[in-house]
Amino acid sequence: MQITLGDFAPFHALDATPVKYKEKNDKVLRPVHPNAGLEALYRKHLITLIDEMQASIDYWATASYRRAPPEIAQDELSSASMREAMRKLSRRWIGRFDEMAKELSVYFAKSVSNRTDAALKKILGEAGFTIDWKLTQAQRDVLNAIVHENVSLIRSIPRDHLQKVEGIVMRSVQAGHDLKQLSTDLREQFGVTKRRAKFISNDQTKKATAMLSRTRYIEVGIEEAIWVHSGGGNHPRPTHVKAGRERVKFNVAEGWFDPHEGQKIFPGTLPNCRCVMRPVLRGITKGK
Repeated sequence: MQITLGDFAPFHALDATPVKYKEKNDKVLRPVHPNAGLEALYRKHLITLIDEMQASIDYWATASYRRAPPEIAQDELSSASMREAMRKLSRRWIGRFDEMAKELSVYFAKSVSNRTDAALKKILGEAGFTIDWKLTQAQRDVLNAIVHENVSLIRSIPRDHLQKVEGIVMRSVQAGHDLKQLSTDLREQFGVTKRRAKFISNDQTKKATAMLSRTRYIEVGIEEAIWVHSGGGNHPRPTHVKAGRERVKFNVAEGWFDPHEGQKIFPGTLPNCRCVMRPVLRGITKGK
């Protein structure tokens, strides 16, 4: 079924109880973590289509080598024929990924938004606030940005992979390599592409959760958050480790200045960053 941005419309209205701030009794709330199940589902969709594409490439390469062994295929006519066949295959799979990109990206953005809102509703409810969310213009802008970025990333997968595959095939033909060597080279490239798909699903889930959470915090008047280092990863960023250890507080609207990056950033938005933020209620009491 085709999914469009109009499917975001059913979200409920935002009707947060008015709040005022005191200078004491700050309350630090739990962070919103990226949903591992959603990341796994996104990754599964990408890997499934990549598997299908690679199976098609393997079948074509095997059939082509059997028809025209490398020592025969080195002549100009045979090489040109294989190049044209490879490009037809590329057009087919680029079309398949392009077709899936918008639908998967919209589904992903909507799912992250729903899960983020549900998590925030629970967290704020624990602090005594009842929130009835609606799709605001700010949230719509973030969702559109998420969709746009994910469409671009998904569409890039077959283009990058097939360009490299074409190079592998043509070099194999020109060098007179056998089918076994070609298969080995294709498997290596296949592994690179699958790892990139896994990175995309992980990276985009973290980024989307972080930016949607930030927008909601701003909408309900939460101005500050505390940086929380994940404690995971083989190569943690020293500045992030220090920020987490020192419980660095930063402005939610502006972000935290990372001295290593030389700019303000938000938790979970840099590549492989698993950090999150804990919103701070600055002595909030209900009423006007």
